[in-house]
Amino acid sequence: MIHTRIRPFNTKDTYPEQDLDNDLCQAVVAGKTVYLRGQVPQDLDTRENVAVGDPVGQAEKVMANIALLLDEAGSDLSHICKVTVYLTDIRYREATYRVLGRWLKGVFPVFTGLVVVALARPEWLIEVDVIAELP
Repeated sequence: MIHTRIRPFNTKDTYPEQDLDNDLCQAVVAGKTVYLRGQVPQDLDTRENVAVGDPVGQAEKVMANIALLLDEAGSDLSHICKVTVYLTDIRYREATYRVLGRWLKGVFPVFTGLVVVALARPEWLIEVDVIAELP
């Protein structure tokens, strides 16, 4: 089986403040399945953090990233099967889930939500990863 790797990168470029050297990518298409890396509120091209301190703005950016990556993989939001949400504070749940729910209206994915102590960068309040299918 051939895997297509979308937007490969190395962590030494993405996290220059950390002593890491890992080859990763934003998405992998394996067969008819699309696996996305956990998406954070960061511009995929510039790596600029977006909506620092604003969980709703961060959720919007995360979902925009997911839509963009699925498009690049040949899929779209309607083909999402599994969503995992990581929040750094339970108080963000209602507001961020409203954003995710609006983006995923009518999709009916399996959904798991977790509250974690921290994400890879302290300014990130939400991370979302998804598994989707190709049409």
